[in-house]
Amino acid sequence: MTNDKPETSPARPASRGRTVLIAGAVAVIAVAGIAAVAFGGFLKGKPAGDQACQAAVDTAARLAPLIKGEVAALTAAKAPLRLPDLAFEDAAGKPAKLSDFRGKTVLLNLWATWCVPCRKEMPALDGLQAKLGSDAFQVVAVNIDTRDPEKPKTFLADAKLTQLAYFSDAKAKVFQDLKAVGRALGMPTSVLVDGNGCEIATIAGPAEWDSADALKLIQAATSKAAAGL
Repeated sequence: MTNDKPETSPARPASRGRTVLIAGAVAVIAVAGIAAVAFGGFLKGKPAGDQACQAAVDTAARLAPLIKGEVAALTAAKAPLRLPDLAFEDAAGKPAKLSDFRGKTVLLNLWATWCVPCRKEMPALDGLQAKLGSDAFQVVAVNIDTRDPEKPKTFLADAKLTQLAYFSDAKAKVFQDLKAVGRALGMPTSVLVDGNGCEIATIAGPAEWDSADALKLIQAATSKAAAGL
């Protein structure tokens, strides 16, 4: 009798399919590993951060011998950092940003009337602006009082601090933005910023900004002669 049942091929072992998939996965991992090694080698030795700010780190290194005395608490930048483009308002309530001061060296200061060290520091900041304020340098003191907007203005008027331009941020977002990049640990906070918006040095706490030590530091930061330090 003839067998009418169709002949069937022997079943392909399931393990063969798994072997092919595993081999493919290994190949993908190997290629990715080679690429990672190659890319890692390409980046090796390059410092982290915004490389456009490396010049500010170089400036910080040149200024390091001047970070002493009344400004000894400053921490010079060790890695390139471009600050956030902090947003606040001017005395007329119009929007202002840190980038508005590009081309100038800026001493950015955050202060509030509820901060006792801030209030004590303000006359020195006013004195620094009076002595060195120019097209090359400006103290940008941003008030972060969140309640009575007239209180900080009254404080400045009563203390006869007339050299500082008035800036404010009633939401105190500038503090949070600086805190997010590790540059606001308390009040007052001051950051010395170069003309490209890059950190040169930072201080958490007050300083005698109109002292001889501070004036010499700021003059060096804003002068081409700083390259010879």
